[in-house]
Amino acid sequence: MSNLEIQQYVVGPVATNCYFLVNKNIKECIIVDPGAAGVQLAKRIDEQELKPVAILLTHGHFDHAGDADYMAETYQIPIYAADAERVTLESPEINLSASMGDLGEVYHADVFLKDGEEMILAGFSIRMILTPGHTPGGCCYYLPKEMVLMSGDSLFCGSVGRTDFPGGSMSDLIRSLKEKVMVLPASVKVFPGHNDMTTIEQETYYNPYF
Repeated sequence: MSNLEIQQYVVGPVATNCYFLVNKNIKECIIVDPGAAGVQLAKRIDEQELKPVAILLTHGHFDHAGDADYMAETYQIPIYAADAERVTLESPEINLSASMGDLGEVYHADVFLKDGEEMILAGFSIRMILTPGHTPGGCCYYLPKEMVLMSGDSLFCGSVGRTDFPGGSMSDLIRSLKEKVMVLPASVKVFPGHNDMTTIEQETYYNPYF
C-alpha cells in the first residue's frame, strides 16, 4: 500500500490546482505549484503538522509560481524547476504577472533540473519530464512507484495546455507529450494544473490531441 496521500487545493484567480504530496509515514510533504495562496496553504500545513521538504514548479506562470518564494522562506525549503524555465521565471512579461497590473513579479528556483533527472524527496523517487510547449521549460513530475504524474499545464483531462502565451509552441507540446508522457503505463493517474484528474488510459482514448 502506498505511503502517498495527494491533497488538492484550488487557489488563485484562475483556479489553479496546488497539490501536497504527503508521505503519511513520516508526515513530510512536497508542495507542487503553490500559486497565490501561501498564507492559506501554510495554515493547512501547520494544522496537519506536516513538514514540507521542497516546492516543485511545473512552470513559471504567476498562477503556479506566485507564492513559491513565500512558502520557501516560511519553511526554509528549496524550489525546483526545469532548467529551461529560467527565462519564464525571471520575466514578468513571459510569466504573465505583468498582465495582472503594476510591474509584475520575478520568480526564482534554487535547483534547476535537466530532462529526465531524478531525485528523492519525502521518501519518493521523482523524475522530471520536460514537456515544452505551454512554456519553454514546462514540465511534469512522475512518481513511477506510485504511478502518479503531476502534469502542470502540459496535459489536461481531455485537452492540452494553451500555447498562445509568450514562448508557447503547439508542435513542441504535442511532440513532447506523445514521446514522453503518453508512453507511460495506462494506469498512471494524472493530476493537472487545472480542472479534473485523469489517467493516461483515458487520455489515450478520449483526448482529441492524440
